[in-house]
Amino acid sequence: MIPSMYTHSVPVFKQMLTAMKTILAQASEHATSKSIEPDALLQARLAPDMFPLLKQVQIAADFSRGVSARLAGVEVPTFAGQEKSFADLDVLLTQTLAFLDSVDASQFEGKESAEIVLRPGTPKEKKLSGQTYLANYGLPQFFFHVTTAYDILRHNGLPIGKRDFMGAY
Repeated sequence: MIPSMYTHSVPVFKQMLTAMKTILAQASEHATSKSIEPDALLQARLAPDMFPLLKQVQIAADFSRGVSARLAGVEVPTFAGQEKSFADLDVLLTQTLAFLDSVDASQFEGKESAEIVLRPGTPKEKKLSGQTYLANYGLPQFFFHVTTAYDILRHNGLPIGKRDFMGAY
């Protein structure tokens, strides 16, 4: 039996976002204890042409919600993207995890061949099967942004390692 699309998405998103919540709490505490302005970490980048930590976290949360919603056949929840602090990011991740808890494995059944349309009605419109969307687009995008957020914090002196990145599984 082929494992379900749900098994390869929602539990993975929840694990990684929960770990990210923990890391961001550590980053907030690190900034306080080292007298670092929190915005110095929130706006840190690995390269000038990359998004800062704040945006990396927002995008990771967006991908987890978008992928899950599209595969479950429900409306994609949107958030304003107005987060400006570690506390705001914690709320965003809490809300995202609550949404992920609201989708059920049964909603993913048979979605492997469902057509997922990205950027509909634009020149960048792309149609993918559910399986391709998850395996070749959604998960890689999600992990890119989660990993980049981790790397930004690690690069800026947060004493975290692989166990922190992975979280509980």
